[in-house]
Amino acid sequence: MPTSSSSAAVRVRGGARGRTSIAMATAAALLAAAGCSDGDGNQEEARDFASQTLEWHPCPAPSEAEGGGTPPSPLPGGTRWECSFMDAPLDYDDPEGETIELALIRARARDTANRIGSLIFNFGGPGGSGVQTLPAAAEEYGALQARYDLVSFDPRGVGRSAPVECLDNKQMDAYLAEDGTPDDAAEVDTFIDGLASFADACEKNSGSVLPHVATTETARDMDLMRAVLGDDKLHYFGISYGTELGGVYAHLFPTRIGRAVFDAVVDPAENAEQGSLGQAQGFQLALTNFARDCVARGDACLVPGSTVQEIQDWIIALLDRLEKKPIPGSGDRKLTSTLATTGIAQTLYSREYWSLLEQGLDEADGGNGALLLAFADALNGRNENGQYSNMQPAGTAIGCADSKSRFTLEQTKARLPEFRSTSPVFGEYLGWGLMSCTKWPVPGAWNTPDVSAPGAPPILVIGNTGDPATPYKGAQAMAEELGKGVGIKITYRGQGHGAYGSSACVNRAVDGYLLNGKVPADGTVCE
Repeated sequence: MPTSSSSAAVRVRGGARGRTSIAMATAAALLAAAGCSDGDGNQEEARDFASQTLEWHPCPAPSEAEGGGTPPSPLPGGTRWECSFMDAPLDYDDPEGETIELALIRARARDTANRIGSLIFNFGGPGGSGVQTLPAAAEEYGALQARYDLVSFDPRGVGRSAPVECLDNKQMDAYLAEDGTPDDAAEVDTFIDGLASFADACEKNSGSVLPHVATTETARDMDLMRAVLGDDKLHYFGISYGTELGGVYAHLFPTRIGRAVFDAVVDPAENAEQGSLGQAQGFQLALTNFARDCVARGDACLVPGSTVQEIQDWIIALLDRLEKKPIPGSGDRKLTSTLATTGIAQTLYSREYWSLLEQGLDEADGGNGALLLAFADALNGRNENGQYSNMQPAGTAIGCADSKSRFTLEQTKARLPEFRSTSPVFGEYLGWGLMSCTKWPVPGAWNTPDVSAPGAPPILVIGNTGDPATPYKGAQAMAEELGKGVGIKITYRGQGHGAYGSSACVNRAVDGYLLNGKVPADGTVCE
């Protein structure tokens, strides 16, 4: 499934808690014009932008903000990746004002004679670079390239698209290693000071961009992208946070959305606190499933304990030891309790990582924190050269521009008992994460998004019963809020974040719809 940079993530330190409750960032008058009448949005303002012609070139290596690396390799069969930039207004309410460039990537359809159009991907985050992620994940979606140009982009504020910039690499190392679960007054002060310093750095370095990175503006960017790419309809594949972005698009432009799939679905009915509690529950469920597997394997499992409770208690004890005394990680960096919790969370995104979680816990118990630190780095967007993508600052900026929630210290402390009860391992970590936007310089726009889309065609909504980051119930909520006949729910009984690529049954349903327009039965269940 998607890489860490494309997943909804547990990001207490500098992240917008991974799954932020997002809602619309425009005024009621705009909503009436955009989503509640003819579905034309603010097209009058965007006409000049829609007439632009994109210049496509061979893709360069990903930028540091996108995560670094080498230029993307051709797909099997030889299709080469092409990259371009699209102009968009910084502020859609001021289309004659400043503009920004949005980075795009595409691989052309193989069967040009039967090409349907472009299939636009958003892999989640918020804050993940689509330009970096699509080539890395493209083979998984290879069947869809038969009739679609595979297209993705860096959303505004991300990667090469007017990136939000905050701390430098060394400062990020220090910031992310700080205690994310403070126990006394001094630690609380350090925690809050860290949030304030991070927010101040973002405002200093990216103040003009911060008010304009909300999800609604990215949805409007996608509609502009649709027009510039020459498509009458937006065909779309959204994963994790990308499902929320897709829901907002469907609400704003119900007559323009085409064939669409939402996988690993964010619950649009939950506010920030409910979303964080849901994520605590989801990661706890995934950890419990990991522990059950360990128990079933007996002595073959490296983590001690003959019951699920014993394994969980052992992990909690390990984290407590790391809080008191961090252990060597990589180079001169230490594995702290906070970084270990982050690393554990990353390994729960896919069952394929469970053996590495087992190994990492065993090695940490023996004083070697390198493996868990490497997983924490992956989730935090840090590469092996010590460079951070801008996933963390972008995720915070997007989440805080969307969510109205601004928790005080007193409110946060009052909610911690429920978080601890929900997840003894992740609860306090996520509970303190409620304060991620408290010091943010830009106000949030909403409590929950409106994703109702009357008049839209069917949208496949896929929920995974074992998903840690976007719990299964979010799919039901999304399907209901999209509206009768629009949200078509598919259940995958499995583990990990997302379902496409993990189940032949899910793949058949998705491919049949996207490629041939065959709508699966609502309520389809896949094993």
